[in-house]
Amino acid sequence: MSKVSRNARAVVTGAASGIGRSFALELARRGGQVVVSDIDLVGAQRTVTAIEDNGGTAVAVHCDVAKLESVQELAAEACRWFEGTPTLVVNNAGVGAGGNVIGDVPIEDWEWTLGINLWGPINGCHVFAPMLRRAAEHGQPGGIINVASAASFGAAPRMAAYNVSKAGVLSLSETLAAELVGTGVKVSVLCPTFVKTGIVESGRINAKASAAASRLMQFGMSPDKVARICLDSHDRGGLYVMPQVDAKIGWQIKRTIPHTYTRVVGLLERYGPLGGDDSLPAGSDIELVEMPAPTQEGN
Repeated sequence: MSKVSRNARAVVTGAASGIGRSFALELARRGGQVVVSDIDLVGAQRTVTAIEDNGGTAVAVHCDVAKLESVQELAAEACRWFEGTPTLVVNNAGVGAGGNVIGDVPIEDWEWTLGINLWGPINGCHVFAPMLRRAAEHGQPGGIINVASAASFGAAPRMAAYNVSKAGVLSLSETLAAELVGTGVKVSVLCPTFVKTGIVESGRINAKASAAASRLMQFGMSPDKVARICLDSHDRGGLYVMPQVDAKIGWQIKRTIPHTYTRVVGLLERYGPLGGDDSLPAGSDIELVEMPAPTQEGN
């Protein structure tokens, strides 16, 4: 099985910081040439400098993934710089949003979140998937990694816009993977829980939710480790990449007892740190269910 992450001609969006930066650095360490893309061109250039300081090869390219024309320009610039077709595309650019219930979330926040988190990967797949498929027909294996989140299946309250955007990325990735079976182009979708990045600080999250998320972030996995795990899983042909145990457990529970899962998540939110009470209500009819051991998928 080909290891797409080795010596790749890679395009990474949202690579000025966080997981995207870690993807770019790790791909360069694996011998790749990396197009470091971000709406923050100064930050992207800092990532390029870090790569070059370690002997790698990279170039910074401005891209607003929410705009199809910008992604098309990114693809054209990447092909010129590579003098060929990319072999690996990481649709990583994303933003955080949350803290309010549906109805209180401003429509502008919905549009902003879906524009970047969902339309970004849609635009990336729309532009790059045909390109990679054509290259694979001529013997060049390729890959696409879409960065979603455990929120794609977790459906936690007060995170509607973020949840919906990441659920869309999960479904997009599953559909694309089915369409590309047997073509030589691999597809992976990354679904982490908490990762030590600046997504909370840079997102549209109210103060109470931001404080709670920041506390949880302290216990998150490093973005460098997440990127390494994801690339290794992608090389093995993994579709679902869940780098943390809590993501794997949540995925298994949601698939096994979805109704109970939803009730528990709702009650924990209402009577937990973001809610207004400190005890579960009488007669909450939460059942204890013996769970099978979680399985590891795509990682």
